[in-house]
Amino acid sequence: MMVSTKGRYALRVMIDIAQNENDTFVSLKEVAQRQGISIKYLEAIVAVLNKAGMLDSKRGKEGGYRLSMPTEAYRISEILKLTEGSLVPVSCMEDGGCVNCSHNSDCYTLPLWNKLDELIEGYLSGITLEDLINGNI
Repeated sequence: MMVSTKGRYALRVMIDIAQNENDTFVSLKEVAQRQGISIKYLEAIVAVLNKAGMLDSKRGKEGGYRLSMPTEAYRISEILKLTEGSLVPVSCMEDGGCVNCSHNSDCYTLPLWNKLDELIEGYLSGITLEDLINGNI
């Protein structure tokens, strides 16, 4: 598993919004400036997060984005799955696992990949946005 810039930036955006919202909406332009990320790229990332209900949005002069839940309610695994699509360690496990693989019944490495997938999921599910903000990892 390799987390792309989309996943990494999604975490940075969520942290930035959490740290700067102060009961108001945060402008994406401000986030882009603070994080040094293209606003066009951020728009694509925020659209995914907004559609999934992780962010609230508001249009207009006072518009922008804010978290829809408290920071402790966001699991890092959920944010990464939204932006990455999958966190499986090998491509043959995507889309329901190895059921379509011709080597499924005699794959000696499958238990290894399954265990690694469980470890990754368990680790990332145990970390919240609040943990990242507070450095509690």
